[in-house]
Amino acid sequence: MNQTEPQSAAPTVPAALGETRIGSVTFDWGTRTFVMGIVNVTPDSFSGDGLLGPGKRGAIAANAAALARTMADEGADLLDVGGESTRPGHTAVDSDEEIRRVVPVVAAVRRVLPSMPISIDTTKPAVAAAAIDAGADLINDIWGVGEDDSLVRLAAERRVPIVLMHNRSEPRYWALMPELVADLERAIERALRAGVPWADILIDPGFGFGKTADQNFELLRDLGALRPLGRPILLGTSRKSTLGKVLDLPADQRLEATIATTALGIAAGIDIVRVHDVGANVRAARMTDAVVR
Repeated sequence: MNQTEPQSAAPTVPAALGETRIGSVTFDWGTRTFVMGIVNVTPDSFSGDGLLGPGKRGAIAANAAALARTMADEGADLLDVGGESTRPGHTAVDSDEEIRRVVPVVAAVRRVLPSMPISIDTTKPAVAAAAIDAGADLINDIWGVGEDDSLVRLAAERRVPIVLMHNRSEPRYWALMPELVADLERAIERALRAGVPWADILIDPGFGFGKTADQNFELLRDLGALRPLGRPILLGTSRKSTLGKVLDLPADQRLEATIATTALGIAAGIDIVRVHDVGANVRAARMTDAVVR
């Protein structure tokens, strides 16, 4: 090779992500992958695990507390409580109904797991505020790139971290990853303007939200494009329909597919996986971390 030929530039290494305090726990990003367990308080969850599903009415808070204990025993690092399904064609609920669903569950989980970080998965400020009052430590906003800044303002006021997830009403893109990164960058800037500290902002590329199956696969292949944003990345692929389309399997039979995406995500540098099946994904995360970290 000609010695005067210019060498390729060295790859850019993102700056360290630092730490985020969620409840009583400090998450030191980059040390390992953290696992978020899903607690659905809905009658119409796409995955069939909703605590208000057929035959599951009754002691909802007690059932949620038992599920939370199981997830904690299996290695969950934090739990995500949601009271409104986000699947296509879901039945929308108002703030009062969503509060009735999630607040007793958050309170019950807090009682049995005093130090477990709890996230509230909602798009409604009133629900988020009520959940924080009941013991939630983190807001998970599936419309984090939307124009409404009420949830980031609430996060700033209540001094809790927030997950900003990418979403679109329709899966229309000229260039998926550049647009996704740009949307998240604007969302981060909006959160900072609202007063949310840099350390309290997490991002989620929104696998399965406002994206076709092919776009979801492109997202998985290029997750590394999110690293320059400099914030911890949450990935939620668990049991989603894109996985079912590959294997032609119902939601409750997509564990292996979920684990595959967990490993791929960790190899690409994600920080949190949001899953239904905690134990299996914890084992997959620890094995993958042993290789890539």
